[in-house]
Order: sequence, then C-alpha cells, then structure tokens
Amino acid sequence: MKIPSPITFSVIRAETQLVTPAKPTPRELKPLSDIDDQEGLKFHVPTIFFYENSPSMGGKDPVMVIREALAKALVYYYPFAGRLVEGSDRKLMVDCTGEGVLFIEADADITIEHLGDAIQPPCPCLEELLYDVPGSGGILGCPVLLIQVRNL
Repeated sequence: MKIPSPITFSVIRAETQLVTPAKPTPRELKPLSDIDDQEGLKFHVPTIFFYENSPSMGGKDPVMVIREALAKALVYYYPFAGRLVEGSDRKLMVDCTGEGVLFIEADADITIEHLGDAIQPPCPCLEELLYDVPGSGGILGCPVLLIQVRNL
C-alpha cells in the first residue's frame, strides 16, 4: 500500500545502463544456499540510503565515482553481475555471466533537508525516489542488483 507523500517534487532519470565488471570474471554457476533459495524469499527488496554531500569529494561527480567503483567491485563480487537461473528441482543458481548491474542516474528538484522526516521509515516518498525498471521485476534472467544514484 502506497503511503501518501506530503511532499511533491519531480525526478528526471537518465537511461538505464548496465555496469559490467572492470575486468574479465569467471563464468560459472553458483547454487544458492538452501536458506537463500526458499520459495517465500524469491522477490526483490527495495532499499534506500541517503548520504550528504561530502567536502572530501572535491567537486567530483558522485554518479561517476559510484559507477567506476561499482565496476571495480564487481570484479571481486562478480556473481552480482550475473543472472539467476533455475536448475533441477527449481534450485536457484547464479549464472555468473558478467552481464552487469542495472544502474540509473537521476536528479530531483529537492534536497535532503527539504525531505526532512519523510525519509524515515515508512518513507512516503519511496515510490517517487525508487525506480522500477520495466522488465526487471522478475527473478529469473533479470539483473540481480539495481543501483540508482540520485542527486538531491
């Protein structure tokens, strides 16, 4: 159920991109543990984090910094760049394809300060802040991770 938002703002999103590992990664199948493969856990979990701008960024574009760091991290955490597939007996496995993580850049005409307590759970602005990429809502064959970087 959507909680009505007391705040109105607009969001402009760039085209969705795939961020791939910065270097080649192993191509393999990794079965999920029985704990992770429970039927009732086969869904996406939206999570939102807010970070204030840091002076240590020195004018660097946070979108570029995060995109480049993600590509480097995916070299070591390469299963996140893969896709979930079903094996025998519907056992979920990560097909480590290196296809990449969904990445979206967005800008909003609001600041964290203007959001105030609205960013506390349950966040009434969640649906405006998080983007559901068409075709990414499934589990099988879809990117394992979607990252959206928003400038507020």
